Amino acid sequence: MHNLRNVDLNLLVVLDALLAERHLSRAAERLNMSQPAVSHALARLRILLDDPLFHRRRREMEPTLRALELSEPLAEALAQIRTVLAPEGFDPTGRHVFRLAMSDFGAALVLPVLMASLRRDAPGIDLVVTQQSRESMIGAVADGQIDMAFGVFPELSSRCAADILFEDEYACLLDPSAQPQPYRGLTESRYLSAPHVLVAVHGEAATEIDLHLRSHRKARRIALVLPHWSVAPQVIRGTDLILTVARRCLSEVAPGLEVTATPVDLPTIPFAAIYAKRRRSDPALRWLMGRTKQLLSPQDGSFPI
Repeated sequence: MHNLRNVDLNLLVVLDALLAERHLSRAAERLNMSQPAVSHALARLRILLDDPLFHRRRREMEPTLRALELSEPLAEALAQIRTVLAPEGFDPTGRHVFRLAMSDFGAALVLPVLMASLRRDAPGIDLVVTQQSRESMIGAVADGQIDMAFGVFPELSSRCAADILFEDEYACLLDPSAQPQPYRGLTESRYLSAPHVLVAVHGEAATEIDLHLRSHRKARRIALVLPHWSVAPQVIRGTDLILTVARRCLSEVAPGLEVTATPVDLPTIPFAAIYAKRRRSDPALRWLMGRTKQLLSPQDGSFPI
């Protein structure tokens, strides 16, 4: 067992960055160090831990089994140390960077009100936002690559926690003039027989809607899968396609299109922010969560977005 007095704990910070970035120059940029300095630290880590830790695979650094075993306990230990060393509370007037992940739907809901609030009250705070699949967001949060992710997460890693920001209901968008005529409203039989549009970042087909329908021995046909929300309403016009999404997405629709309740019972949509459990006490994340909750909370039954 190593004597901690003889160990440079800064080496562990380097190892954490290398595990997150899997790339020497990106880790150096993240740490504000030179690439040779990070390379030298890695050499010392290999001696300290008696393991190569990484192997080069094309342009990436592939962690060894030993490095992967260290990843989670190392991230948890560093998070606890940062909490101990951090000043009590969080000063939003200082400089800080939050790394967030969300879909374009989530970004449309969260970013306008959040950025307006930050620019007004905390102009020193910067956001780096990425778009990933649901599974990738969960993994990135658990591994410490991002601070927080926003979206709908029916299944969550045991290393992550979720705070529900609001609940919404599903609604349908369609072009009544392009539906089989005469059209007198969306019925269950028409809904189940119609072609549907699905928004999925990487083409995932098993959504909460479809899983719910299957559990009731029902199914719908997905005629179009799109990676981006923004184009989805545009493909509805002039087609018999139906788009089923959170009602809040449909607050503004083009003339001639119809927003209607789903003719089949569907579960509510819990929109959540997720973060790593080990960072529950992180003052910065607690501040961001509190501010986001405040901005997205309903006021007299209405929402600010």
